[in-house]
Amino acid sequence: MFLILPINPENFKMQTIEIIPFRPELQPAFESINKEWVEELFSLEAFDRAQLEHPKENIIDQGGAIIFAKSGDEILGTVGLAKVNETTYELIKMGVSKKAQGRGIGMILGKAIIQKAREMGAKKVILYSHSKLGPALKIYKKLGFQAACIEEGKYVRCDTKMELDI
Repeated sequence: MFLILPINPENFKMQTIEIIPFRPELQPAFESINKEWVEELFSLEAFDRAQLEHPKENIIDQGGAIIFAKSGDEILGTVGLAKVNETTYELIKMGVSKKAQGRGIGMILGKAIIQKAREMGAKKVILYSHSKLGPALKIYKKLGFQAACIEEGKYVRCDTKMELDI
């Protein structure tokens, strides 16, 4: 997937954001961007470590996808899809580097990953989050996600589940 979107927030100069797919050399960016926010607000769970340290084996090779938002040579954010079944994917590991937050990168990533889910044959995208992640929840709602009943014990840190029919 290749997508270039210009963004023009009030306090920033015009910037081109390129959406690029996972490549093995981008694994460190995937890991560091996500560890930054998870470790700041929660603690890493075993599944986090597996996905972040070995995304090809634990996400890509299982039928999922990972994309990145890039400006110039800099990776600003990332998000993934984990395959649940033939028609359902879970939005996972959405993160934007601290220095790029507030510039609309999360929304750009959200729109791009939903498009990627469509291309992969998804009819539904689900996600799990936490109520204290207000900015992320606002993005999900703007993207059309609706609240859903969360399963007991799915993830330790999650108290929110959302779904999007596409």
